[in-house]
Amino acid sequence: MIRTLAPERPAYLRAVRASAWYDLVVTVGFATPWTYALVHDALSSSGNALGLGALPELDPVQTLYANLMGSVVVVWAVLRIVRPLPVHGLLDGVARTLFAAWQAYALAHGAMRLLWLFFGVEVMFGLVQLVPWWRTRNTNQLSTEAGPAVGHPLPAEGQ
Repeated sequence: MIRTLAPERPAYLRAVRASAWYDLVVTVGFATPWTYALVHDALSSSGNALGLGALPELDPVQTLYANLMGSVVVVWAVLRIVRPLPVHGLLDGVARTLFAAWQAYALAHGAMRLLWLFFGVEVMFGLVQLVPWWRTRNTNQLSTEAGPAVGHPLPAEGQ
């Protein structure tokens, strides 16, 4: 069976890099108070125009949390663009699972419905990055010669 998105394959690393570019483009505007004010207005205007709701009025605490999230995600995205590694895809998939959970929580509690678009992308990139690890894990469990985590034979004792 050919798994083009196995974690050790170049196609998987391209997916890790693509998710990083998405993150960079979407979150760079959240990284400073000045750019977040522009993003906030744009998201609210778009949500209103599409009938999907607006963000709450801008306040200093909301801006602080947006800036913290934006700063961390921008740094994480740059790392995955410059040096994508399979483990970065695994960790990003876990982070996307958490982001999607918190987005679902917000949506269930009345957040603007425009958030569904971002939720969909989080779930999609999360699956693209986690499913290959799940498949590799299952393949390793079926192999009697494979090591527990990487699919290679275990070294002999004393070597």
